[in-house]
Amino acid sequence: MLKQYFLLLFAASLCSADYGQTFRVSYPAAVLSAPFSGKVILYLNKENRNPKEAMADLDPFPCFSIDVRDIKPGTAVTFDDRAAAFPARLSDIERGEYYVQAVWDRNLGGRAIPESPGNLYSTPQKVKLTKEENAVFKLNCDRVVPQPKFTDSKWVKELKVASPLLSKSQGKEMTVDAAVLLPPEYYTQPQRQFPVLFVVSGYGGDYHRYSGDTSAFSRPFDSVSCITVYLDGNCAGGHSVYANSDNNGPWGDALTKEFIPQLEKTYRCNGARLLRGHSSGGWTVLWLQTHYPGVFAGCWSSSPDPVDFRNFQRVNLYEEDNIFYSRDGASHAVATIAGYFPVATMKQCYQQEFVLYRGEQMHSFNYVFSAKGPDGQPIPICDPLTGVIDKSCFEHWKSYDICAYLRNNWPALEKGLQSKIRVSVGNQDNFLLNYAVHMLEDEMKKLDTRFIFEYYPGDHFTLNTPEYQAAGARFLAERYAQWKGRH
Repeated sequence: MLKQYFLLLFAASLCSADYGQTFRVSYPAAVLSAPFSGKVILYLNKENRNPKEAMADLDPFPCFSIDVRDIKPGTAVTFDDRAAAFPARLSDIERGEYYVQAVWDRNLGGRAIPESPGNLYSTPQKVKLTKEENAVFKLNCDRVVPQPKFTDSKWVKELKVASPLLSKSQGKEMTVDAAVLLPPEYYTQPQRQFPVLFVVSGYGGDYHRYSGDTSAFSRPFDSVSCITVYLDGNCAGGHSVYANSDNNGPWGDALTKEFIPQLEKTYRCNGARLLRGHSSGGWTVLWLQTHYPGVFAGCWSSSPDPVDFRNFQRVNLYEEDNIFYSRDGASHAVATIAGYFPVATMKQCYQQEFVLYRGEQMHSFNYVFSAKGPDGQPIPICDPLTGVIDKSCFEHWKSYDICAYLRNNWPALEKGLQSKIRVSVGNQDNFLLNYAVHMLEDEMKKLDTRFIFEYYPGDHFTLNTPEYQAAGARFLAERYAQWKGRH
């Protein structure tokens, strides 16, 4: 499938490789003295003055990428019509003024290419694309994305735990990292032990948000004082969702077998562990609770990513053949206003992410759900040019269908899971996630799981009212009381 895409790009380049304006991109030895091999990305944007910071998928900005090998400092590489392109070749995009930046992706472990520590990038420039074929724009990538540093405060501590499991899988030293927030009682009651609430962020969250924050501390859920552990799931493939995967490695095992034991050695934990997460974090906590039922006492999953692949943002991956279009030819939306008005399509997202190649939302699904291909990369769920679903790839995805997992394994899971899960979602979810939640509820009722499902007015973001938070907190407090009654 990818071969077909590259052949089309090559054929187009034969016709017009020398047509149109070009960009020549280099980096100085002062920022990297060694030769570079990998991807170089060019970002253009008419509105965003820092084009590399624009939000992929929701902003259809022009972008281009090339593969290079052994490029020495000071040597320029050329972006022309031979570059992988979205939404069109350089010579075919709309003429006019653009802000432009370039990034050399060293892929040292950060999630998003523009924010990955160690990557080289240029300062934004404003250029005017015209019909003048011989114009060349030069970009010097003389800046380096810094490695973030975490500053502890009285109430907030960074915890980085070495992971032999992930290190072996990825062939480099890996850690599981988090921000640990302590409650005021941690210091005023020095003998007291506390339950732990694991809060998993949605896609794009970062535990460094708490760095140096002297006002943050762990707030109680309902009236239960707790230690809060903020997990973001960031990895080179996107959001790890703390699931064991062929590509990202055994994140679930690393969290439960390496990080949690060290956390409980370091801080005064009483052994009760609860989960809360929204969006990709909502999927994460549901996965962790269902796959490690003895480790966690209960979870509140809010607006989770697709929990039933019969409704993967309205696409039935079991039956449909194309992820871009329905059988009647309509485009599949991936993001909407109020669950109805499309603002981004599957086609737009997959084709833009094909150029950006890693770290975005659709890539994140591939890195978790797909098998690793012969080239060492995750096998794509679909052809990025046509949207045709790779059925053999989907066979591997099926093991990450949470609804199917529960349906097929409930007799073995019942004792450890019954009543432990609450799922809530907005009726107008922007990413159409409420449909899969309804399907999950229907299946769980048949099994008498005693899971709680709640639906609220609002979308992916506006549903988060004080009442919404209070209901979820009460559920967690009930699960904690149940845990205490057994210990």
